[in-house]
Amino acid sequence: MCQLLGMNCNVPTDICFSFTGFQARGGLTDIHQDGWGIAFFEGRGCRVFLDPRPSIESPVAELVRSYAIRSLNVIAHIRKATHGDITLENTHPFMRELWGQYWLFAHNGDLKTYAPEPSGRFRPVGTTDSERAFCQILNTLAQRFPDGPPPVAELHETLRELATEIGAFGEFNFLLSNGDKLFAHCASRLSYIIRQAPFAEAHLTDQDVTIDFDQVTTPDDRVAVIATTPLTDNEAWHTIAPGTLLTFCDGAPMTMENYVTRPFFRSESCPST
Repeated sequence: MCQLLGMNCNVPTDICFSFTGFQARGGLTDIHQDGWGIAFFEGRGCRVFLDPRPSIESPVAELVRSYAIRSLNVIAHIRKATHGDITLENTHPFMRELWGQYWLFAHNGDLKTYAPEPSGRFRPVGTTDSERAFCQILNTLAQRFPDGPPPVAELHETLRELATEIGAFGEFNFLLSNGDKLFAHCASRLSYIIRQAPFAEAHLTDQDVTIDFDQVTTPDDRVAVIATTPLTDNEAWHTIAPGTLLTFCDGAPMTMENYVTRPFFRSESCPST
């Protein structure tokens, strides 16, 4: 099973602590050794780091651990290959442009017989079931909403429908983000934690590393971290029920009231930071 890591915040935040534990799952504390990747949104831009080598052996991963990039949305992935060779083009997260925004996608699972006919402007570069699913999602969104993004409630419902449809072919846990909101779909295993005041110490499960978040945050900070399995052993993580799609904004899952009242773009919906 691949490993997913996501972060959504209300202020730009670095992911160095969580990534330190996550990196160990790529060949040290787990068997996933078929490449890894991480992507950070910065304004309208996106920094993407990919390496087909195990994350525990990757100099690029060491760079990311020591490079405190602050971002509102981050997606990372450690791969255990089920479809496609171990190559750079098959390494998650994948990135495309839709509606004038970059979109990032990473998948955990196995869509055993998923092979839709390529149609629309989004085509896979590599040979993974994951990238095929990502292209299918974006092609559907572009076809249904050709004039631009729909209200977030309609987008959420469309993504939930697509997750169910594609998930009929196998396991379809995924993280998807446009740099504003982060969508997390649980098919089998996915958890999250919300860190906000009062902050406390956290200890990693995969490395003997502890941080006191009270020393590195402000009282107004709020950060959501999403992972395949909890990254810390002294915090209360929420298990996402299989079949659930959550939309994170400003460091927390959106409620039904948020879906109704908040438009799609951050400049209109979430305070600038």
